[in-house]
Amino acid sequence: MRVHVVSDVHGNAEALARAGDGADALVVLGDLVDFVDYYDHGKGILGRVFGAEKVEVFARLRRGRMGMETVRYMRSLWESIEDPATVVREAVQEQYAELFAAMTAPTYATPGNVDSPDLWPSFAREGVHVLDGESVEIGGLRFGFAGGAIMSPGYVRRPGAPWYPYLRTDDEFGAALAGLGEVDVLCTHVPPAVPELTYDVVARRPELGSVSLLEMIRKVGPRWSVFGHVHQPLSKRVRVGWTECVNVGHFQRSGTPHVLRW
Repeated sequence: MRVHVVSDVHGNAEALARAGDGADALVVLGDLVDFVDYYDHGKGILGRVFGAEKVEVFARLRRGRMGMETVRYMRSLWESIEDPATVVREAVQEQYAELFAAMTAPTYATPGNVDSPDLWPSFAREGVHVLDGESVEIGGLRFGFAGGAIMSPGYVRRPGAPWYPYLRTDDEFGAALAGLGEVDVLCTHVPPAVPELTYDVVARRPELGSVSLLEMIRKVGPRWSVFGHVHQPLSKRVRVGWTECVNVGHFQRSGTPHVLRW
């Protein structure tokens, strides 16, 4: 069996259409949406709505870790347009229509934090399976899927925001993992809470990994744990007990899937 695994697609439908070539199945670990394109400020949803010049300002503030100033700037942008929630939802749906159509191999997908999971069922079709908190057999191995990212302590969901990321507390994420049962392959968007896997060497800060995921790896000992979320990790692979934990890469930039063979 040969299974290709991708994560952090962020709008790269052209590469996604080739991702399943030569594979028995394609696994997609979320972040389909290109919300903010830090490489081309004119792309992504923010680029489409506000233009490259304003997104460049946002990106500079974000890179400078200017938290409250970044929040105020984005709020001023959203307040400048009428019904921003509808604008964002339509842009997300437009991206999903293109991205889900690009999934040509038998596909098993779970959402990331830069996704709107409530929209995913409407894009599922024969050969494209949307899974979150569920397991499925692929080529004789049991694959378990849990989507979303871990919510930061103290995170407050602002009422009336035009869009919300898909975030869970680690306890909620752990409950989704617990429902998977015994699996051979753990498929998540976020990594386990291992420092080498959560630290982004370009952003120079750690992302939140899941303690619950690390505990399940130690308890169940699957053959593989595959994930994305951290675009430039300190380490792409770390072994935890018998389990090989693999960051499958930033697919938007690489266009190359990670390959599992057995």
